[in-house]
Amino acid sequence: MKTNRLLGVLWVFLAGWALLVGSVHAAGLQVTDDRGVTVRWDVPPQRIVSLLPSLTETVCELGQCHRLVGVDRYSNWPASITQLPRVGGGIDPNVEAIVALRPDVVLLAQSSRVVQRLESLGLKVVALEPKSHADVQRVLGKVAQVVGVDAQATQRVWRNIDAAVSAAAQSLPARVKNTRVYFEVNRAPYGAGTSSFIGETLTRLGVQNIVPASLGPFPKLNPEFVVRANPDVIMVGDRNFEGMTQRPGWRSIRAVREERLCVFPNDESDVLVRPGPRMAEAARLMARCLQEKAP
Repeated sequence: MKTNRLLGVLWVFLAGWALLVGSVHAAGLQVTDDRGVTVRWDVPPQRIVSLLPSLTETVCELGQCHRLVGVDRYSNWPASITQLPRVGGGIDPNVEAIVALRPDVVLLAQSSRVVQRLESLGLKVVALEPKSHADVQRVLGKVAQVVGVDAQATQRVWRNIDAAVSAAAQSLPARVKNTRVYFEVNRAPYGAGTSSFIGETLTRLGVQNIVPASLGPFPKLNPEFVVRANPDVIMVGDRNFEGMTQRPGWRSIRAVREERLCVFPNDESDVLVRPGPRMAEAARLMARCLQEKAP
């Protein structure tokens, strides 16, 4: 009798466990992207194509580089991805090349022109576009969901990034505070506004951005605007520096006149303009510039 009762209890336990496992499998994995579209998988994607450098870097920061099977032409960090197939630019990539890689998911910017075409071909697409510090944290969490990294590990990654940005700010001497800074992201010229992730880092470093939040994250500026604002320090990538000081009136700007310009080489510029896990390194690069060039 005892044996039958024990077998009955065991049967109930096994039946309940099977039901639980079946429910979890049926629910699978789902992620809602920046379009508000919910994408579902039975199991975490193993073959990932990334079409945005910051998303590529986020996948790798979460320890999942090995799942990448293709990237856009601008993704160049970490070094382990340099041998991966390139599928063109992030905005308008080579769709045929992406399909040939048989990805379980394609990570890309919301502004990409190929979202609907990829979906029409049966591919799962997750569109994520970080523009602020809060976005970087949110996107980190979304990518972690896609690759199946638990929330506790993800929060630890974010805390390390955030703490390092704070440490960069604390490393600066008092004389640097309130330095007026212009950060040029493109020679059109487009500047980094106060509301952008670059502008937010500058604010955390305690300096003043000459481009107000009211103009948007990355506004196109009249060069005369910068002349009138007369920044103390200018930050710009080497690929965008050519001809800057020859613009009408720019030699009268304090930063130009006193040679208070930080011209970042391409590898450092990549770090600075990508809203991703290397944001802490970007803060250290800005802090180094301010240490050397602030009046």
